[in-house]
Amino acid sequence: MLGNEHFYNRTIRKMVIAMGTVLNDIELVRYTKDGTTAKEKFRVPLSYGAKEKYLTRLTTDPDLVRSLNVVVPRISFELTGMSYDSLRKMLSTMTNSAIRDGTTSYRQYAPVPYDFNFSVSIYVRNTEDGTQIIEQIVPFFTPDFTVTANLIPDIGLKYDVPIILNSVNSQVDYEGDFMSTRLIIWNLEFTVKGHLFPPVKSSKIIRAANTNIFDTSTANLKYVAVRTTPLS
Repeated sequence: MLGNEHFYNRTIRKMVIAMGTVLNDIELVRYTKDGTTAKEKFRVPLSYGAKEKYLTRLTTDPDLVRSLNVVVPRISFELTGMSYDSLRKMLSTMTNSAIRDGTTSYRQYAPVPYDFNFSVSIYVRNTEDGTQIIEQIVPFFTPDFTVTANLIPDIGLKYDVPIILNSVNSQVDYEGDFMSTRLIIWNLEFTVKGHLFPPVKSSKIIRAANTNIFDTSTANLKYVAVRTTPLS
């Protein structure tokens, strides 16, 4: 597009990975009735996908009690949209540059600031499982939590990416008869303050300069020689 060759910086993919990395190590502990001894401990599965997709999978199984016990608790998240953030706009003529292997120079114009919106859903069967997961997430967002992402490896460009927690709410699905297992869902909305980057241009480094030498002692300039000067 616009006369540029094909390029793909995988920036949006890296924003999704950054969001998933924050949520992929949450553990759930089940205690005995007195609340002092852990009888079960496991990591909560994390998947990428729409909330509606997982609700359908959870509620269409004919044996609802068995299916909920097997597949929840679970966390899903998805990228729901992105929008331009004019407040973080940088001067368009600014460039990032780097030299690799001492022979090639890499240059890239300033990135364009975008906000990436994520929706996170937590599915649990009982109230305490949900509150235990929520308490492992919410305290780290005040209201933002910052991760460092290597966005453009060609020039070693790393950015601090703030992840902002916008809202937290819960809902309970009571559909079914009294023998059915209820489904509790916690919904969290996040904004990731990221960037989209233009293509990286490369060029060879100038290692020497040629200088034409003339004799100026006479009325007519006389060509003498060419001097090659190495550049450090």
